[in-house]
Amino acid sequence: MSNEKEFKPFISADKNLPELTVVSVVLGIFLAVVFGAANAYLGLRVGMTVSASIPAAVISMGVIRIILRRDSILENNIVQTIGSAGESLAAGAIFTLPALFMWASEGLTEAPSLVEISLIALVGGVIGVLFMIPLRSALIVQEHGTLPYPEGKACAEVLMAGEEGGAKAGLVFKGLGFAAVYKFIADGLKVFPSEVDFQINSYKGSGIGMDVLPALLGVGYICGPQVSSYLLAGGTVAWFVLMPLIVLFGGDAVLYPADVSVVQLFAEQGTWGIWRNYIRYIGAGAVAAGGILSLIKSLPLIIRTFRQAVKGFGVKAEGTGRTSRDIPMQFVLLGIGIMAIIMWLVPAVPVSLLGAIIIIIFGFFFATVSSRMVGLVGSSNNPVSGMAIATLLISTMILKATGTIGISGMVAAIAIGSVICIIAAIAGDTSQDLKTGYIVGSTPIKQQIGELIGVVASALAIGGVLYLLGRAWDYGSTEIPAPQATLMKMVVEGVMGGNLPWTLVFVGVGIAIVVEILRIPVLPFAVGLYLPIHLSTPMMVGGAIKWFFERKKGANLDKEHKDKIERGILYSSGLIAGEGIVGILLAIFAIINIGDKSLGDLIDLSGTLNLGNWGGLLVFVLLSATLVKVVIGKKKTK
Repeated sequence: MSNEKEFKPFISADKNLPELTVVSVVLGIFLAVVFGAANAYLGLRVGMTVSASIPAAVISMGVIRIILRRDSILENNIVQTIGSAGESLAAGAIFTLPALFMWASEGLTEAPSLVEISLIALVGGVIGVLFMIPLRSALIVQEHGTLPYPEGKACAEVLMAGEEGGAKAGLVFKGLGFAAVYKFIADGLKVFPSEVDFQINSYKGSGIGMDVLPALLGVGYICGPQVSSYLLAGGTVAWFVLMPLIVLFGGDAVLYPADVSVVQLFAEQGTWGIWRNYIRYIGAGAVAAGGILSLIKSLPLIIRTFRQAVKGFGVKAEGTGRTSRDIPMQFVLLGIGIMAIIMWLVPAVPVSLLGAIIIIIFGFFFATVSSRMVGLVGSSNNPVSGMAIATLLISTMILKATGTIGISGMVAAIAIGSVICIIAAIAGDTSQDLKTGYIVGSTPIKQQIGELIGVVASALAIGGVLYLLGRAWDYGSTEIPAPQATLMKMVVEGVMGGNLPWTLVFVGVGIAIVVEILRIPVLPFAVGLYLPIHLSTPMMVGGAIKWFFERKKGANLDKEHKDKIERGILYSSGLIAGEGIVGILLAIFAIINIGDKSLGDLIDLSGTLNLGNWGGLLVFVLLSATLVKVVIGKKKTK
């Protein structure tokens, strides 16, 4: 175990470089809004988000070092600290809050206001940051040699290799620009379909297809071949095993929740009718079981983590220098108290005193667990979805037992779950950022202020994005299926009303248990089972491209091949951001009316120019070729 006396940061404590400047704050807020909005759109479309720390760091170096001719690694670190807050807050918000819009569309309640969404996001984000601050010394400083914090360390390495910032930032912008044009042609002008779909007539009930979109290719590359293959395996079980069996054995029977026979449902709606009425409930059971199983498996680690984290709660870092200063404890406690009062007394937040108490207790537990677990296993393996499902189950049962039932109880449960999900996500992100800052020699109090600035900006942005997307399209529709929020809605409705098709749900639970027994990572498989196969196939293409370049040198990649893999990651980050930004632009077009048509309808060329399914596939092949070209890079001349 290392401590601060043994470890020497990249910038020593006696040096004072520009850090929390106007430039770093403005650029950080801009990136927080951009990556937060892009990840919100991605999560609502696909059901997962990706880290924004490294692309934010690379863009900040490109702008600050190359364009503005400023040279401060600490300034760049503040930019990525503020910028990465947007992605984490978006992840917590989109997994739960769209459920409120879905209930509104069903006529059960009113749609949440912009103020309500932003306040819920703000409260969760601020509490997440504040809970992490007293843990910094114990987790980041005292256990520097024990907890690796993989994403935080990787981001620090990118910052310390800052001389390549301009070229690497160019890759992000190249991906962003290419994806923006592609998305506008596909979903704006609609020259080719963004979703290619084929039914296999000789094998009734089965189907295959692909969402030929840049973000999915990028997500697949970033996640890698293993995760992508687990997702595709889940999709294959759903679309090539379960759906044909339902069509084969269902026949003329009317199976709940459909109100017509299976034969009629398949004749009228095809494979999508089978998926919508049966498979998504099986998948929901699998995902819920997977989240709970991952939580149970992590329970010894969680208990040990919580115990050790509580021991270190509020421990002051050794020394009095610049690198030892945190936001004072009295301000941390005051801030948490203010957030609790806002939840309880502000009418816009649908949480009672009991709900506020539940949030503070569960929030403290999951924030401390999340902060330490991401240090051990990384943010991508942090079981936030399992924490969210467990929170929703417990809070819904408590609310039901205390008489808060019906739609008011369900809304309160989702609000509680949203805040706690955001707390866990932001606490994990804050700990990774503080680890980066510890390695490069940042001032903790300035980073913590930067994190709070990022949370405020992101909360306002995510409120606007969710409200805008809800106005433009219905949550649960083809444009924004919101798979995670749909799952959370099912969990709350199941506990509160008990009106789910439980047989289908338990089939999914059984499949998840079998997968766990076979020692296959259950969550990615379950997510693949829950999502349409059309999302898994393009991700597998991205994963396969990464696999091809990784296998060329085996496990021990040399520097040249590591650079190739990193180029692909940066370009893929740009693809995700570009599609997300244009997705939000198209939502604006959908609500702007000119005469009796929306602006989105006016630019639609599908009636006069449409390349069809095969054209869409061909364009996706060309898109994939650009990723391959970027990874290969320019050949060096001797």
